[in-house]
Formats: sequence, C-alpha cells, structure tokens
Amino acid sequence: MSVNMHHLEVFMKVAEKMNMTEAAKALFISQPAVSKALIQFENTLQVKLFIRDKQNGLLLTDVGKEMLILARQMKEIEHKMVQLACQENKLLRGKVKIGSFPAASTNLLPAAICSFRSQYPQVTIELMEGNSNQIKQWVEDRTVEIGIVASPFEHYDVHILEHDSMVAIIPENHPLKAEREVSLEQHKDELIFCKGGHESAVLNTLHEQHIPFQESLTVQTAETLVHMVQKNLGVGIISRFTLSSVSHSLMTKEINPRITREIGIISHSFDEVTPAALEFVKVLSSLNNQRGRGTE
Repeated sequence: MSVNMHHLEVFMKVAEKMNMTEAAKALFISQPAVSKALIQFENTLQVKLFIRDKQNGLLLTDVGKEMLILARQMKEIEHKMVQLACQENKLLRGKVKIGSFPAASTNLLPAAICSFRSQYPQVTIELMEGNSNQIKQWVEDRTVEIGIVASPFEHYDVHILEHDSMVAIIPENHPLKAEREVSLEQHKDELIFCKGGHESAVLNTLHEQHIPFQESLTVQTAETLVHMVQKNLGVGIISRFTLSSVSHSLMTKEINPRITREIGIISHSFDEVTPAALEFVKVLSSLNNQRGRGTE
C-alpha cells in the first residue's frame, strides 16, 4: 500500500475546512475532484476517515483524527527535507506555523518576525492565536510546529522566554488605593480573574496556600478584565506581561500571596522541527535575551 501525496493533501485540506466546497476553493480544484480524491484515499487505506452527517456536516472518525496527526507529521518531514536541501545551498525557504496568545503576539513577535524576515525573506510565517491551552493542543496535534504559551509546559520541549508574575489592578478611586498590596484571601469575594493562561498559576497558588477559590467573575480576555475593573466591578488579577499589552489607566498593586508563572516557546522536540522553525526559535530567544539584558 502506498500513499498518494495528492490524496493526502486533499484529506488534510478537507479536515482543515470541514467542508468539501471550501476545500476545493483552497486547492483550486473542483468539488467533485475533492470528493473523488477523498473516496480513493479512503479506499486505499480501507478505512472511513469522515462521517457524512446531514445535520452536522463532515466529522472526522476516530481513525481519521489519528490519520490527520500522522499526515501533518508527514508534511513536517517533507518540509524539513526541502528546508535541509535549501539550507545546504545557503537558502532557507518554506513555512513556519506558530501558535501564540495575544499578549505574546503583541510583546514578543513583531521584532522577532521583522528580524527573521530580514534574514530569511523566502520563509513565510503563519500565525494562529488562541489561549495557552488551545495552543498546547495545536502543538499536540501538529496544527502548529511551535507555540508560545504560559506554564505549566507539561511534557513539551521548552525554551523559557519570560518570568512573569501576577498583580492586582484597581481604579484610582478604589478603597485599596493606599494599600501597598492586596490580600487575595481578604478580598476573594471581589476578585476578577482572566482565563487563557492565568488560571493555572492562580489556582495552583491558592490551593498551595489553602485559600478557597471563589469564582465571582471570570473573563476571557485582558481587555474585558480591564473594562470590568474600570466599571468598579471588582479587583482584577492579571499577569504583568499580559497587562503590558493592554492600554489602561488603572493602578497596579502587588498581591499576597505572590503568584508567578513562566512564558516559553514549546515544541514536541526542537531536535525534530524544521530548520526554518528552529531558526525562528533562535531569533526569538536571542532578541528576548537582549531585551532582558536591556532592562536590567
């Protein structure tokens, strides 16, 4: 049994779009051609990759999900072969797929992408944004090669980029404005938390300190948290790193107990990523080290 690479491309695109017509447009072929290639691919493998559901459309079968991960691995190997050949000829090209959360995209990526493009103009970058948990899943199923996430880093290879800490934010007219720090235990009834990479650090520390967690208000983005605090709905708890990416006029206070986390770039294995992805990691890490020395 041999895999037809065209069929593999069609399968991956249909799995990405979950729509035959959209996949056909993206591949610049007809919809019947997509259907035919997919049927031939399933016949070659002798497995059902999709369920055709009238109500929900296309759904990947369990084996289809596993095949998709393997297909992405095959494409990574293909890209790596091409890039290694280009690297041997002193010319790096291809694509780097990166996952990042919004604050990292704002604080870390612009300078890194600019520097990387100047060195490797024939390499394209595809950026996907989500929260840390989403990005870890994208790395896990190889939707992206590398991801910028907040700790914990689980089983992934990681290069630490930032050591971060949590702070409280309050309006200037808040009763706590004269206090040096905010006690999470004393003010647990009015805390506003932000999901998407903050919750692990917060919940772990509260558990370690035997402070009961009371979810009075939880939001999804830093912008929403800032807006809620500005409306005097509570005390916001957010990381310094994330807060630095948001425009605001709020007061910042230390918190007790202290909550820390790390921000890093992860991969299944940095020994296995494409040469282009590895070079991007080097550029990002180098620039971040320089930035860190500049603030000391």
